[in-house]
Amino acid sequence: MTIAAEPSASSQALVDRVAALARDNFARRAPHYDATATFPFEDFDDLFAAGLHAPTLPREHGGLGLGPYRGDVFTLWMMTKEIAKADLSLARCWEGHANSLVLLDGLANDEQKARWFPGVVERGEKWVAWSGEPQARATGEQQKFGTTLEPVEGGYLLNGVKAFCTSAGGARWALLLVNPAGPGGARHASAAAAETVLLLACDLEDPSIRTDASWWDPIGMRATVSHAVHFENTFIPSTNLVGAPGQYLRDGWQTCFVPHYASAFLGAAEGAYEYGVAFVRNQNKTDDPYVQHHVAKMALNVETMHLWLRHIATMWETGRYAEAQAAGSKIRHLAEHLAAETVDHCIRACGARVLNKPSPIERVLRDLSIYIRHDNDDQVLATIGRQILGKTFDSSFFKP
Repeated sequence: MTIAAEPSASSQALVDRVAALARDNFARRAPHYDATATFPFEDFDDLFAAGLHAPTLPREHGGLGLGPYRGDVFTLWMMTKEIAKADLSLARCWEGHANSLVLLDGLANDEQKARWFPGVVERGEKWVAWSGEPQARATGEQQKFGTTLEPVEGGYLLNGVKAFCTSAGGARWALLLVNPAGPGGARHASAAAAETVLLLACDLEDPSIRTDASWWDPIGMRATVSHAVHFENTFIPSTNLVGAPGQYLRDGWQTCFVPHYASAFLGAAEGAYEYGVAFVRNQNKTDDPYVQHHVAKMALNVETMHLWLRHIATMWETGRYAEAQAAGSKIRHLAEHLAAETVDHCIRACGARVLNKPSPIERVLRDLSIYIRHDNDDQVLATIGRQILGKTFDSSFFKP
């Protein structure tokens, strides 16, 4: 697929290494991880063995030096795209790990970096960031979510439950977005409370932490193991406070990650497109004009997403940060719809057989239907409208 600008040889080599792992290993394992709803440990072992486990740590610490504030975010997004072509659940876990390392690189102090970075580079430790504390229960849901944080000598005591905890049981460390003002994390914090939101690094091997695997039983994205996690008087030392209170929201760190989600959506779309083209050729359906329509739409959608991602990556890579932060909402909205439409075109071109296992399209359809709900697209689109109309807008969590 043609993209807007040719990557450097070193950048393309990284993408090619990931693509080879995805094609040869990750795609083969994906059905098992999906069926068993288990964390993709072997895939992360492969990434670590290939020297790809620390993509967004600086080179002087043994990382690859990628990321929005490191002058090359497009390579990172294309690596994620290749992983997502094989397994969207794996892509979500990888993306959460890479994004967490962006936060550590940007917000952690020198002592914290010296303490945590070797674990990533030398031992393959996995990180994740958790905020989810939905304040209204779903119909039939018995569990209540939310955390409370009590300052104590030398640190904090954390109690309560977080939901949608991606990589629970797979990650060693979690960056927890918690609010001393009360439950809600970051996504559900009020405007006044947002200034008090803390980012705390939590060692997930602490015995006071309990994972509730029964909560996570969705139709797709099963291998993200996004369980509910319980904290019972979990002590987090003050030396694990990353950045200043309120800094995560005040500096718009979430906006770095909005286009990263879109790169995973692109991976699903490109995978469906390539599968669909190969299928209709094998079935000798290439002379059907309606099949030609579906193939054309898939190709246009995939290229559009590539062009948008390259466009926004250029903003990040040239220091146009305010523009890049605002533009993330646009590709987030477009990619959701273009990816879902591309998968639908694939199904229409190929027929119902591609929704029958072992076809990967059956899993892609289920995974994508969950993944695109990571944010409320109605609010994403309204955010774009507010931006155009000169209203106040939130590019992090798209709240009015």
